[in-house]
This record gives sequence, structure tokens and C-alpha cells, in this order.
Amino acid sequence: MKSLDGPRTAQFVVASIAVLALTALTGCSSSGADESSNSSSSSSAAELPAGAFPGTAAKGDAVKIGLINNEGGQAISQPENREAAEAVVKYANEQLGGIGGHPIELVICKNQEEPVSARDCANQMVEAKVSTVVVTSTGLGQLIAPVITEAGIPYVSAVGGSVAETTGAGAYMWTAGSNTSQAMAQYAGDQGMKNVVAYTIDVPAATASLEMLGVPAFEANGSNLKIVPIPYGSPDATPQVSAGLGGNPDGVIIYGESAVCSSVLKSLSTLGNTAEMMTVQACAAPEVVDAVGAGMDGLKIFSSGDTSSDSPESVLFREIMAKYSPSTSTEGQAVVGYQGMLGLVRALEGLSGADTSPAALGAAIQAAKDVVLPAGDGLTFTCNGEALAGFPSVCGNGLIMLTMQDGQQIDPTTVIIK
Repeated sequence: MKSLDGPRTAQFVVASIAVLALTALTGCSSSGADESSNSSSSSSAAELPAGAFPGTAAKGDAVKIGLINNEGGQAISQPENREAAEAVVKYANEQLGGIGGHPIELVICKNQEEPVSARDCANQMVEAKVSTVVVTSTGLGQLIAPVITEAGIPYVSAVGGSVAETTGAGAYMWTAGSNTSQAMAQYAGDQGMKNVVAYTIDVPAATASLEMLGVPAFEANGSNLKIVPIPYGSPDATPQVSAGLGGNPDGVIIYGESAVCSSVLKSLSTLGNTAEMMTVQACAAPEVVDAVGAGMDGLKIFSSGDTSSDSPESVLFREIMAKYSPSTSTEGQAVVGYQGMLGLVRALEGLSGADTSPAALGAAIQAAKDVVLPAGDGLTFTCNGEALAGFPSVCGNGLIMLTMQDGQQIDPTTVIIK
């Protein structure tokens, strides 16, 4: 694992742009088309983390854990998130003694990424009296989180993007994945980029957030950020991309769903772009890789997880998915559901005894230190409110930057946000 540090940036609360980018349709691609379905890692078992499969089965009374997944909606539906979380539960119950020796019983609600469904899922968790709620990814955390935390139930996720998720009491975000723009700004500053163009899907949550939050972050790192909106589902972004390249930028950023990502990346290739390219997981989806091909080579992908390298945690991710959910692709957003659920199991390793109440689980999460982030390339998290200044609910200050080459994400590098 390599590490990349940057200068201190202005602190700010990240709005929904990061979540929208991370959850748009499919997620990151870890390999080429020949590995579109899940398969066991080719790496040897010796490369797994020590004690990864101890065979300690959970016994006794179950502990109820809620799972809210963005699934079944018209615009966004990611069943692979839920499938990965379910795989972790099977793994934990069979191998890790569940939570505190108790088997995990999942209470699942499918959030269709619209307000009524989101509130309904939150209320269902309270009514079911779950001990903790794991949320895979959502752009509606501002609606969901308060209902859950005000009922005294811990709310956890690998990635959060709303104020309620990143600053609210009783919420715990394992990674700094909501701070993607800030991480990109640091990287741009480290590379000496003076002018950066952001091609973003033209929806208010994206454009307004980049104006209010992205621009100041880049300015704090010595870069000017120009925002170029791209219409949703645009088949040809050449006019907009050409206009953005007119200022000879040092770097370009792409935010959007797969159609926008493919359109922008193909246009950049056709127009002979030489600026360094940066994006998030959604723009590295398998269909984007298939559509753009070699035009993606060198693209920097900012992610909360590493699913493709030979690091022990990456190998473990692929092994767990192959064993417990073999039909789920490991290329997309599945890693987010995996990180959210296994992060909870690891944060509660110190829990013992019969008390599995929300208060007991919340106290255990707050007491856990330097928890190994699943699929995190060596990153850890501690939920003491001090990981990232200005974001007391964020438990980690690192992201992972990977480089796309020949259809694969390689060379994971940690980016530590300052």
C-alpha cells in the first residue's frame, strides 16, 4: 500500500454529490469483461488475512440488525449491495461467531430512493426494534438517519453524504467516501494542477454542491475549478467537452451515471485530451469500460474500497463473495454493502455478554479503535469523533485511488484527507 498526503483544505460538510456519484446505477469495475461475474480469487489462501476463516459459529439468541438498501427504484437499484451484506452475515454467523457470539438476524428494507420509501424504511427499522441499522448507500440520508438515531438506534454505513450522516449523533460512517471532491482537490494540488474542469451530470444536487463545496476545496489547494453540466443520459457530450477543454485544463473530473460517463470519456478520447482524468466508482462501471475501452487508461478512480489487488483484504472480499454469494458481481457497488456490514461486525468484536441493545452496540462502536476497514488496503477507522475535523460522525480519513489500465483497476494508493 502506498500513501498520498496533501495540504490542509478548508473544512466543509459534504452534500449529496458524492453519494449520487457513488450510487448512480452500477459501481466500480475491478476487471475486464472476462470477469463480469463473481469468481474465487486466483490468489492463494496464504494471502488471506490471518484467521479469516476460524470456523466459529454463532449460537444462542439472535441480534436483529437492520439493512436498508437502495433497490427497486426507477433511477437507482443496486441489489448487489444487499447481496454483499447478506454474504457478510452468512460469513460472520458461520465463521466469526456473529456479533458478540449471537447470530445476526437481518431485517431488510428496500429503499427506492424517493422520500416516501426512505421514510418508510426508517420507520420499519424503529418498529422492528433492531439494535443497529446498516445503510448501504443513499442520497436520502438526511431523511433516514434522524428517524433512526432519534430512536436511539445506531446508524452505520461505509459512505455517507448528508449532514445528518456525517455530523449527527448516533451516526457512524466508516470511511471518508463522502469527501471525494476534497480528496480530488488535494490530489490536484499535489500534482500542481492550476485549472481543472468538472464534467458533471446536470442535476441540481450535483451542480449546486460542486459550486458551493467543490470550488472552495479546489481553491484551497491552489486550483481553479470550472463546472460543465452534461444533460442526464446524454449520448454525445462532444460540444460540452470541447468547450471545457478550450481553456487547456491540467485535470478533468467526471461525475455521473454510466451514460454520461461513457459519453464524456469517449468525447475526451476523440478530442485528444491530455489532461489527467479523475472520477468516482460509478464512472468505472463495466458498461462504461466496455464502451470506452482504451480511452479510460490512466483514469484515476477515487473509491472507498479496493476489490481487485492482491492485498489480503481485497483477496478476502473476493473469497467471501465467491463462497457466500457466488452469483453476485464483485465489479460493482457490492463492496459498499460489504464494507458497511463487515465494518459493523469488526467494530463490535469487543462486545460480549447478553446485552445486544442499541445502547450497548453504540457504546461498543465508540470504544473500538483502529478497526481494519474491509477491502480497505490497510486503512482503519475509529469512531471517536476525531478522525476528520468538522465531521464528527466520520470514522476514517482515507480513501483509495486506483488507476485504470487495460480495463482493470491497479496500483491502489491511499489518499489521507487533511
